[in-house]
Amino acid sequence: MGLHFSEQEIDSLLPGVSELNKGFSKNREKDIDNGVSPAFVFDPRPSGFEAPSGASGLTPSMVKPFIIDKAKIPWYSILELAYLIKSKQISSVELTQYFISRIKKYNSSLFCVITLTEELALRQAKKADEEIAAGNYRGLLHGIPYGAKDLLATEGYKTTWGATPYKDQVINENATVIQKLNAAGAVLMAKTSMGALAWGDVWFGGTTKNPWDIESGSSGSSAGSASAVSAGLMPFAIGTETLGSIVSPSTVCGTTGLRPTFGRVSRHGAMALSWTLDKIGPISRTAEDCALVFSVIQGKDNKDLSVQEFPFNYNAALNIKSLKIGYLKSSFDRNYPFKKQDSLILVLLKKEGINLIPVELPELPYLTPILSAESAAAFDELTRNNQDDLLVRQIKNAWPNKFRESRFIPAVEYIQANRKRKILMEEMKEKVFSTIDLYLNPSWGGTSLTITNYTGHPCIVIPNGFINGKPTSITITGNLYQEAQVIALAHFIQSRTEHHRQHPTFP
Repeated sequence: MGLHFSEQEIDSLLPGVSELNKGFSKNREKDIDNGVSPAFVFDPRPSGFEAPSGASGLTPSMVKPFIIDKAKIPWYSILELAYLIKSKQISSVELTQYFISRIKKYNSSLFCVITLTEELALRQAKKADEEIAAGNYRGLLHGIPYGAKDLLATEGYKTTWGATPYKDQVINENATVIQKLNAAGAVLMAKTSMGALAWGDVWFGGTTKNPWDIESGSSGSSAGSASAVSAGLMPFAIGTETLGSIVSPSTVCGTTGLRPTFGRVSRHGAMALSWTLDKIGPISRTAEDCALVFSVIQGKDNKDLSVQEFPFNYNAALNIKSLKIGYLKSSFDRNYPFKKQDSLILVLLKKEGINLIPVELPELPYLTPILSAESAAAFDELTRNNQDDLLVRQIKNAWPNKFRESRFIPAVEYIQANRKRKILMEEMKEKVFSTIDLYLNPSWGGTSLTITNYTGHPCIVIPNGFINGKPTSITITGNLYQEAQVIALAHFIQSRTEHHRQHPTFP
């Protein structure tokens, strides 16, 4: 702890430490359910922050009429599939059966689905078709199949958290995100695989594979969500991120992933890993697909008290030149694997007449105690009961050992790290977002991913090329609650490139 005591000081403190231990032991007499959050709520807003105002709205691109090409069904966007359903070229039942058959065909190679919710999906699809036929159209997700990361509770089905100790766990309620998608008429086909307890791509059933190279993993922890969307097994999936779990698998699998502002989407019914860091967002084919899904899942539910209610107003026709767009100059200047692909995106924007403003991020303090202490608390019983021995990964850099290490983090150091975090939040406001609206940064390496996960800023990652046949990506990071802006810039880039339209060929 960096403290040194005299013999007199030790003599004085020992009785108090003994009493503390007695209190700790008393608290441990009854386990705490993972769903119980601490009696504090993280708010990512720095002092003086002006939150967006106005009404919410969703104005996506118009889909030009087209005739269905059945060979392209796996690769159509949500907007295109919605057009096909509305124009009666395909029914929700037919679409759902089509994607379920693909899951059955390819999951044994990709290990991207833990539980197939076929009965539920066909029931929901049939209901969607009946409602649409009766003129009760709920919106662009009505009748669209999807998958949910298997840390989201789903009534009547297992929610395994990807971990052996919980592989038969059933939580008989629907997470808020599932409830909201149900209300929008979306069709839940599958619980997608995840790295055990939200780390990596290794779960109790194997390693989730990257469809672009099935000899390698899909990264994590939203491993199955990115792999399944990339492979054309579902149009979109729900992922979560604590420290890179949407960005990383989206990067290696060539999908588009949105990590919203902390506190935008309710985590009720989702496995808790870190109460002040966990976020839920969509993984899909396009930035606009992310906008469609996010518009449904965001907003309060009065169960997750961290959720703030601010407008989300996405318009595909937004004039991008009205935004002040920055880029992390020193990050793009260094040598790294994605440099060529990233440089071409910067060149494209400059050719479109966009002035890119160089910016730099503040220094990242040592904030590791926050995630470490919170995750160890979330799974304290697993450590105490030695059930952590059942997890597949048992190396030094895996949860079992990290949970044990975290027992040695003093509470004072956890609080001090959060105070450093507060300073960082203020610096991001004053040094970065005082001059720009959003910025581009490399998805590969750098500190932006870590900083913005701790400060709660949103980002979107989009594919921007290939290296040796594997996808690369670039990230767009925005100010708090400005998901509409980052999606708009991502859509602007995707409307002028074809990287997001590429798909793997396998087996």
